[in-house]
Amino acid sequence: MTGMKDLFGLAAGLMEAVGVAIIFIGCAVMTLRFIPRLWAPGALYDDYRRAIGKTILLGLEFLIAGDIIRTVAVSHTLESVAVLAVIVLIRALLSVTLGYDIEGRWPWRRAARRADEGS
Repeated sequence: MTGMKDLFGLAAGLMEAVGVAIIFIGCAVMTLRFIPRLWAPGALYDDYRRAIGKTILLGLEFLIAGDIIRTVAVSHTLESVAVLAVIVLIRALLSVTLGYDIEGRWPWRRAARRADEGS
């Protein structure tokens, strides 16, 4: 059983490392991509912020997955579940607010808008 816990612990660590790498590399790539546009006219700040927000959202998804794997498979105590609940709540709030920042509307409004467009 310890071997499986070690394997799941490794998988959780890998998911978290991928999440951090996505955020770090994504922010670096987006910054390098927008440097040539510094002197061009247009809404550079909004585009840059939207691109960084999407990168952070993707990284957060991997971080949450790593936390879930670690809690469910490795350390499933009441305390670790409570910590996971708080972490997931904070990250979900971050995801919702970043989504609002990126798209200019709340995530639950997307479905309503698509339904209106379809009729």
